[in-house]
Amino acid sequence: MRTGIFLFGGVEMSDAGAGPPAPTDRRYDKHEVWRATEQILDMGVLSDRLGFDSFWLTEHHFQFEGYEVIPNGVLIGSILAERTERIRIGMAFNIVPQWHPLKLAEDFATLHNISGGRGILGVGRGTVPREAEPLGTKIGSFDNPDQVAADELNRKMFDEAMDVIRLALDSETFSYHGEVFDFPPPGIPDRGGFVEQLTLVPQPLYPYDIWQAITSPPSLEQVPRSGWGGVFWNCHHSFIKMRWERFAEVYEQAHGRALDRGEKRMLVLNTCIEDTRERAIASVRDGHDEFWKFLGPYGWSKGYMGDDGKPAPPGLIPTLEDSMDRQRTWIVGSPDEVAESIAWYRDELGIENLMIFPAMPGDPYGKVETQLHRLAEEVLPQID
Repeated sequence: MRTGIFLFGGVEMSDAGAGPPAPTDRRYDKHEVWRATEQILDMGVLSDRLGFDSFWLTEHHFQFEGYEVIPNGVLIGSILAERTERIRIGMAFNIVPQWHPLKLAEDFATLHNISGGRGILGVGRGTVPREAEPLGTKIGSFDNPDQVAADELNRKMFDEAMDVIRLALDSETFSYHGEVFDFPPPGIPDRGGFVEQLTLVPQPLYPYDIWQAITSPPSLEQVPRSGWGGVFWNCHHSFIKMRWERFAEVYEQAHGRALDRGEKRMLVLNTCIEDTRERAIASVRDGHDEFWKFLGPYGWSKGYMGDDGKPAPPGLIPTLEDSMDRQRTWIVGSPDEVAESIAWYRDELGIENLMIFPAMPGDPYGKVETQLHRLAEEVLPQID
């Protein structure tokens, strides 16, 4: 089982938790934001030293409230590549509609080559309208009255952009003419003729993986048909199992071969380890509640199971106890208890790829460092 580490990458907060302040009442200055960026890089170096397989960054913009302060995981990943030796470096996720697709292809190829083939192309459609619209797209969220139309535009942009990115990365020359993107556009003069094909420079020197977040029924159908990996997070354990198995069914229908157990699927688990379950609950509660204070308005509860056995309504703010005991999305306890819960998922699903989210919004990085050590030294040896 390959195990990676995923951090939101935010600033340390002394007031994290369910109550005040409201997220938008916080504002962190440039020095605190850059200090967090350097600490995130330090955690990547530590993850390499501790033997984790991968380290995942994320892309977010304009978050003055300090939750996620890295706007370009490819750039930060290239810095991390120079400071590490073996760990693979992924983005969870590059928000594809917010990029020019050819710039993303160029930047990823550069990271992948300079790291010696350690880049992982993680892709997603986005979450936050504040980020999406200034960068040229739209996104549907729980508090967005135009969410259906926004999602339709976003999905069309994403699908065409991914076609472009794959052509650019995999072809010596390429062209693409869609509804959204037109490469090269007609009539570009060049040395007495006109440009009809493009060539990406640089191109990847090594094979690469693509992973996409599975967050909706359309993505559950589209991702396996596309042939890349699916990432499952923040869902009731029975929903995970149904979607895990459906992914394999669609993949076999599309590609004519059955997936091995766990192949091309990755599970994300939120964890907190202390000497006892009681101490772990006390340690993680404020961060769990801050997580939901941040993401609840964007509809992230749709992966949870409601009282009627169906997906919970958007806007739900769950308790820690619900996340731990009913949904099983938060794995909290002693090293033995956390190892037992991860092993339960491994046996239930056949996990080959696990991504661990060990740092809640606002956690001090000294705590994150301790969590990484405990995962590597006290939990994972029990599972492998």
